[in-house]
Amino acid sequence: MRNRWLIALAAVGIHISIGSVYAWSVLTRPIMEEMGFTLSETTWIFSIAILFLGTSAGFLGRFVEKHGPRISGLLSMMFFCTGMLGSALALSLHSLPLLYLFYGVIGGIGLGVGYITPVSTLVKYFPNHRGFATGLAIMGFGFAALIAGPAMQWLTVEFGLVNNFIILGIIYMVIMGASALYLKPPVAVKSDKQATGLYAGYTADEAVKTWQFAALWWVFFVNITCGIGLLAVASPMAQQVVGMDAAGAAAMVGIIGLLNGGGRIIWSTISDYLGRGITYMLFFLIEVAAFWLLAGTRDIVVFQALVFLIISCYGGGFSCMPAYLSDIFGTRELSAIHGRVLTAWGLAGVVGPTIVSVFWEYTHSYTNTMMFFAGCFVLNFIIATVLKHHSANEFNVVAEPK
Repeated sequence: MRNRWLIALAAVGIHISIGSVYAWSVLTRPIMEEMGFTLSETTWIFSIAILFLGTSAGFLGRFVEKHGPRISGLLSMMFFCTGMLGSALALSLHSLPLLYLFYGVIGGIGLGVGYITPVSTLVKYFPNHRGFATGLAIMGFGFAALIAGPAMQWLTVEFGLVNNFIILGIIYMVIMGASALYLKPPVAVKSDKQATGLYAGYTADEAVKTWQFAALWWVFFVNITCGIGLLAVASPMAQQVVGMDAAGAAAMVGIIGLLNGGGRIIWSTISDYLGRGITYMLFFLIEVAAFWLLAGTRDIVVFQALVFLIISCYGGGFSCMPAYLSDIFGTRELSAIHGRVLTAWGLAGVVGPTIVSVFWEYTHSYTNTMMFFAGCFVLNFIIATVLKHHSANEFNVVAEPK
C-alpha cells in the first residue's frame, strides 16, 4: 500500500504536466505571426490534440486496467514529451503537418493515456469521497494553465517559440516520470467483502449499452464543446471584444487555469454532499445564464467574471464525471468506462473550436456563438434532470482502504 496523499500528489504531477494544453491560446498569435499560419490552421493543432486525447483514452482504457498506472504513466510521459520536443522541430522547420503530427497526434495520445491513468487508482484510495478524489486527480489538469500560460508567454518572448517547447518538454519529462513511478493501486483482500467491493461493478462493454451511459456521454460532450470553444479563443477574444492587451489576456488565461483547477476540486467535493445529479443540473443552469450574458457584455470586469464562472463549471464537469460513473457503474473497470466517455472530449475538441471559427469567419463576432452555446445548455439541463430522477447509484458506498 502507498500513502494515499502521495498517490494524490503523483496524480496531480501527471495532470499538471499534460494540462498545459489548456494554455494553447497563449501561443496562438505568436505561432500565427511567426509561422504565417491562419487562425483556423493554428486552432486545428489544438483540436487534433484533444481529438486524439479522447480517442486514445477510449481505446487504451483497457491497457491502463491491464498494465496498471505505473506503466501507463510512463507511456503517457513518452508520448507527451515526444510531442513537445517534436513540436520544437516542426516549428524550426516551419512545418504545419509536423505540428499536427507531433503536438496533435503524438502529444494527444500522451494526453489521453495520462488523463485516465491516475483516476481509477485514486478513487480506490478514497471510495467514500469519490468526488473529492477525482477532483484531486483532475484538478492539476485545470490548474496547469495557471502556470503554463504565463510561463509559455515568458519563455516565448525570452527564448523563442522553439526553445519554449524544448524547455517545457524536459521539465514535464522529469515531473511525469517521477509521478508515474510512485503510482500503485491498493491491494484488494479477497476475504474481506468490503475491501473487494472496491473492484465491483460493470464491465466497460456492459456499461456502454445502458441509456445512462449515453446520457452522460451527451451532456459531457456538450459541456466540453462549449467550454473548449471558449478556451480555444479566450486570449484573442478578450483582446478583440473588450480590448485587453496581450499581457492582460495571458494573465486572464492563467486565472482561467486557477478557476478551472479550483472548480474541479471545489465542485467535486460539493458533489459528495449534494449528489452528482443535482450538481450537474446546477452546472447547466449557471452556464445557460453565463453564456447568454457573455454574448452582450463589453465590460472587461464582467467579461472576465462570466468567463471564470463558465470555466469553473466546465472544470467541475470533468472532475465529477469519474465519480458519477463509479456511482452508477462501480470501479471494476472504471478506467475503461471513463476512457469511453472521454471519446466525447475528443469529438468536442474538434467541434467546439470549429463552431467558434465558423461563426467568426461568417459574422466576425462571438455574440451568436455564445447565444448558441446558451441554448445547448438548456437541453443539457433537461437531460441532467432525467438522469437525476431515473438513475440509481448502485456502487456509491464501500469501505475505505486501511
